[in-house]
Order: sequence, then structure tokens, then C-alpha cells
Amino acid sequence: MPGTVLLLAAAPLGRGRLVDAAGVLPVLAAVAPAVLSGTGTANVVELVEPLEPQAVLTRLRAAAASPGPLTVYVTGQVQLDRRQHQPHLALARTTPATVRYTALPWHWIREELRLRSARDTALVVDLHADAEAWRYVTEHGLDSGRNTAVYGRIAPATGRRGLAEPAYMKTVATLLRSGHRPPLDALHQQAVDRIPQETKGNLLLADAGGYAVPVSPASPVSPTTFTTVTAPLPSPRPEDPHAAISAAVRAGRHAEADGMAARYEAEAVRGYGAASEQALHWSEVRADLAMFAGDPVRSCRAWLTVAETRLAAGQAVDAPAVEAAVDRAHHQWTRIKDTARARELGPALAEVRLRVPGRRHGALESVQRELGRLQAAP
Repeated sequence: MPGTVLLLAAAPLGRGRLVDAAGVLPVLAAVAPAVLSGTGTANVVELVEPLEPQAVLTRLRAAAASPGPLTVYVTGQVQLDRRQHQPHLALARTTPATVRYTALPWHWIREELRLRSARDTALVVDLHADAEAWRYVTEHGLDSGRNTAVYGRIAPATGRRGLAEPAYMKTVATLLRSGHRPPLDALHQQAVDRIPQETKGNLLLADAGGYAVPVSPASPVSPTTFTTVTAPLPSPRPEDPHAAISAAVRAGRHAEADGMAARYEAEAVRGYGAASEQALHWSEVRADLAMFAGDPVRSCRAWLTVAETRLAAGQAVDAPAVEAAVDRAHHQWTRIKDTARARELGPALAEVRLRVPGRRHGALESVQRELGRLQAAP
């Protein structure tokens, strides 16, 4: 099956720029698509110094929906937003004061990749972090989801004049130019062995949960520290529900996939309650499955239910999971072609959007304007 490769290089323009992220693209672009992907053929999408997080999300979402293996190469810098102190990938217009609105939340990457199989989804990263983000990473790691293997490094800002080099990613690209992609853990180790000691930073390998794990979570790691965390990568088992559901979706058996997810959702509700994270996880899976099945009405309604459940449980209106649920409900609502169905769901979306404005400026006004048009339609 053809693979998909997403090459993302991003960093702020101006004084906040820590790394020459775009400098790695010419080297990566010289690698054959099939080698970047590790498949016979592959499609490659390049995003160089993107301006808008929504534009990146659109490309990421399309890549995540591809049926074959997916490898995402990310070069850039991590910053925290001032409100929630959550990690973001800084984009061209990002400043410390505007991270929340101009950078890509890292949890968006996790959310878009969460329904994919660990067997065919990987992140290769070369990231730099400012002082605040570096403290966060050393304490919490970088959560990329349970179904994603993560390879690469995160390095602290050096404090020196001039931009840092994405030495790890350039070394990976140089190795791939040989025309062969070894298993990613072997490729990672080869890159580690080749880059200079002073540029190694904090080198990472995924643990079984898809986290980028710092060497010493209790204390900052110096720029010269080098260790590789080598926990085994997750291998989908026949009883792995996510792998089985992904396989059913890829085969076009959407009703079967939803049936499996519904059973796990019911078990979680019985065991933990309808507002538990265990149950809400499967509710979110079913909302995504409706999207894959081409049923935006069911998907929108499911995401609205998730958002309302989280809000009723006392979660903050700007909590990432709440914002994500409302944003996805809004996105699916715009895909509904049946005027009557869109008109039916519009008021509920407008009500929850009033409480959860989200990060996209004008989202509430957009819903109200479209709802007015629908209500005026015959």
C-alpha cells in the first residue's frame, strides 16, 4: 500500500527563532519519497514555515486519514502557551504572547493520529525548546498518543548567538539518501552515533505509550547529555481494539468498526461512568468513525455530546479536550449537505460555541451567520 510522508519545518520569524528549521528541507527533499516512507511508493507533503495552525491541521488531518503507512518528520521549536502551559509547535507568526492562537498545539498532533495503528504510524522529530518549554518536557515528556512511535531529540536553547542547527534531522536525511530506510529504531541509533556530541541535546525514543521520554524527568538535562530510552515499541496484538478497528476502517467495514467501538464504550460506561475518560475516549472514537464513514450528521452529534458531557463534568471551557470536541463538531457541521439536518444541529452547536469560543477567531459568528442562512432557506 502506498505510504504518506508529511514534512513539517516551522519556527518563528524574528527574535524568538531558536533553530533554522527550514534548513533541513532541501536535504530531506533530496530523498526519494519511497525511502522517506519505507514503502514501495509514497506521497510527500511539504509544509515549510507555515503561517496558520488551521492550515497545518488540515494537512495533518488529510495525512492521518490516508490508509497506508504514515511518517511525519517534524523540525522546529516547542513553546508553551501562557494560559494553560501546554506545549505547542511554534509557527512563523508565533510570539511568546500569541502562542495560543498562532502555534500548533501538540495535542492536535496526538488527536489526529490516535485512530491509526502503531504498526504504521511514526513521528521523527528534531525539536528545540525555550527555557519554559524545556522544563515542561523534562518533567512531563511529550505525549504523542498511544498509537504513535516517536524517534528523535528535543534540545534546550543553547543561549548562544545565532540559530541552532537541526543536526539530528539532517543526519537522518543524509542516511536516507543512501536509498535505504532501515527500521526506525536502527535509523535513530545510526543518527545518534553520527552527530557531534555537543549537538546531541536530549535524545529520545518512544516508550510503549507514545511519549517522548526525557532522560531524567526529575531534573533538567544538559545540552551535552546523551541517552537513548529504548523501551520496546508497541506491536498491535489481535486483541488490540484500536488495531482491529483501524483494520476494519481501512477495509471499508465501517459498521463493523463502529460496532466494536460501541461495545467498548458500553463496557467503559458500566465500569467507570459515562463521564469517565475511559468512556469518553470511546465516544470520541465513534465520532471519528462516523467521519470516516462519511456521516457528518452522526459525527457532529457525537462530538456535541462529548463536549456537553465534559462541560457538565466541570471541565474548563478552554480545556484542550473540550475545545477539540467543539472544533470537531463545528467542522463536521460544515460538511452536512442536508439543510434540514444542519438546521436541526445548528442551535446546539451555537449554544456550545458560545460557551467554548475556541482558538479560531470568529468561530461563533461563523456558526450564527450560517445558521441564519439555513433558517431563512426554504
